[in-house]
Amino acid sequence: MITIAICDDEKQTADQIRKLVNGFFREKSMETSIACFSSGEDLLKYDKSIDILFLDIQMKGMDGMETARKLRSRQFKGFLIFITILREMVFQSFEVQAYDYLVKPVEERQFARTMERLLVSMNNAGGEKLLVQKGYERSIISFADIVFAEIIDRKVYLHLASSEVVDFYDRIENLEERLDSRFFRCHRSYLINMQYLKSYKNGVAYMENGKEIPISRLRSKDFSEVILQYMKDWR
Repeated sequence: MITIAICDDEKQTADQIRKLVNGFFREKSMETSIACFSSGEDLLKYDKSIDILFLDIQMKGMDGMETARKLRSRQFKGFLIFITILREMVFQSFEVQAYDYLVKPVEERQFARTMERLLVSMNNAGGEKLLVQKGYERSIISFADIVFAEIIDRKVYLHLASSEVVDFYDRIENLEERLDSRFFRCHRSYLINMQYLKSYKNGVAYMENGKEIPISRLRSKDFSEVILQYMKDWR
């Protein structure tokens, strides 16, 4: 699931961007969740993760550039695309690490070119996103949303914080290589996200979602060391 936010005080433009987003990702068979905001102030109140943000520069009240500065100061890591009527305003976008800009009125071809490049960037970024492909469907999942992964009969099951379970065919060894150091292979069939570890006792990891994950005897010593290292690195 790719989470997308559109922030523009002109409803006509916001509706147009939403329509373009829906059309583009529908053709890619990729699921999206879209949230719309009419001001920078409203956007800053939003407390859910955003993968792609379309942000108008010229808005009443807090403008897009100031909104972007505040978002980046809060460690916003998503892809930022400015919407503007003034090309010269875009020179300021470097300081907030904008990915690109779209000039109003936004043309479908211009939008598609930007989004095709952005998808390539997302696929290559690695970082804190996982690209999952199941048949013809593709989705991008944040590492932070994965509680644990298990493998059953050559199929990987990602258990997410939302209680959703995403399944696809892969080897757990391949998945382990694609994830970062917050994940630990505690068992031949399990990878757990240390940020969701609630407690550990007698060879069992108790996760925040209530699940109990076995820790193999051969990995128990390493697991204790990883817990200490994780606390240093991530908290």
